[in-house]
Amino acid sequence: MNELNLPAFDVKIRGTRERPEIYDFLRRRYVALTPEEWVRQHFVHWLVEQKGYPKGLLGNEVALKCGDKTLRCDSILYNKEAKPQMIIEYKAPTVVVTQRVFNQITAYNLLLHVDYLVVSNGVQHYCCQMDYEHQSYVFLNDIPSYSEL
Repeated sequence: MNELNLPAFDVKIRGTRERPEIYDFLRRRYVALTPEEWVRQHFVHWLVEQKGYPKGLLGNEVALKCGDKTLRCDSILYNKEAKPQMIIEYKAPTVVVTQRVFNQITAYNLLLHVDYLVVSNGVQHYCCQMDYEHQSYVFLNDIPSYSEL
């Protein structure tokens, strides 16, 4: 797998060379090891282990219903009242983060109305703080620690 701009963690991998799986400690099961999943697992471990995010308030692959269509958020951080607070979208390390990626996460936010939008390809990480009063957003220099939210 590609080198990431995220710290290493105790990776648990099983399966075959053709069909490797990685353990997702949030879903408590092994999932297909894709380049995007490689980024997701590193990112959520970093959030929990380095940034102080409570493991119990994070969810991976969260389904959203929009009429008869189902959307799937890569990760969501909930607040203590179980209200979504942050949407995180992952891309493979080889995927360039473009406006199209932000359009995708913004579509999810039309349903969830969160405070923070985060996009990462494992090499570059972007975080926007929403300002609904002024109908704008601000790019932050870093992903905030949980205590800063």
